[in-house]
Amino acid sequence: MIKLSVVIITFNEEKNIERCLLSIKDIADEIVVLDSFSKDKTQAICERYGVNFFQHAFDGHIQQKNRAVTYAKNSYVLSLDADEALDETLVKSIMAIKSNFTKDGYYMNRLTNYCGHWVRHCGWYPDKKLRLWDKSKGEWTGINPHDKYELFEGDKNAGYLKGDILHYSYYTIEDHYKQVDYFTTIASKAYFENGKRAPLFKLIVNPVAKFIDHYFLKLGFLDGHAGFLISKISAYATYLKYKKLKKLYHK
Repeated sequence: MIKLSVVIITFNEEKNIERCLLSIKDIADEIVVLDSFSKDKTQAICERYGVNFFQHAFDGHIQQKNRAVTYAKNSYVLSLDADEALDETLVKSIMAIKSNFTKDGYYMNRLTNYCGHWVRHCGWYPDKKLRLWDKSKGEWTGINPHDKYELFEGDKNAGYLKGDILHYSYYTIEDHYKQVDYFTTIASKAYFENGKRAPLFKLIVNPVAKFIDHYFLKLGFLDGHAGFLISKISAYATYLKYKKLKKLYHK
């Protein structure tokens, strides 16, 4: 049976980290937490569960997640965010492949809880993620803050596991707006550094297109009020990203 390292990055996650740790206790042979100098009880909670706790200044989601993998002692890694947990079906799926790990990596679905509502539309589900892999076969890539793990040989030797990662995203609408402000600042800087522009039509057309896509094309209306809020705030986030990008060029 293979040994599995579970790797998590944290910053002020006292609200979430214990739930995450409890969900992996039966499948983790090692738990690695790379923290960005939390000021709450994150470290104390982690130490209570015997994790290997490290700290490093945050320099980007992609950079921090790649760095966290280097602390893993085992070749096979499951990567989670602190606000995520495994459901029972996914735990059983992972236990099954620990005795027969035949792929370079495995995809799994992620189901998001938004202010108490499990979101199954808006393009938020199944939200397939590659989170379990042989660490020599890939790396974290993407454009901050939207990281993704990619296998060096592509998906030709990737598998799929039944069950869901349970993502406890936002407890309040205010949390969502705060995250939008934070993420759009990072995204606009990444766009600027990559030479992307912010013409006026993108500030007008792209937010409208985003709302239509989430609420109508991806059936967000079936999620009721939560679906409407997600679609509206996603449209606002698109607008804000390009507005901040435009300001960077003006500077």
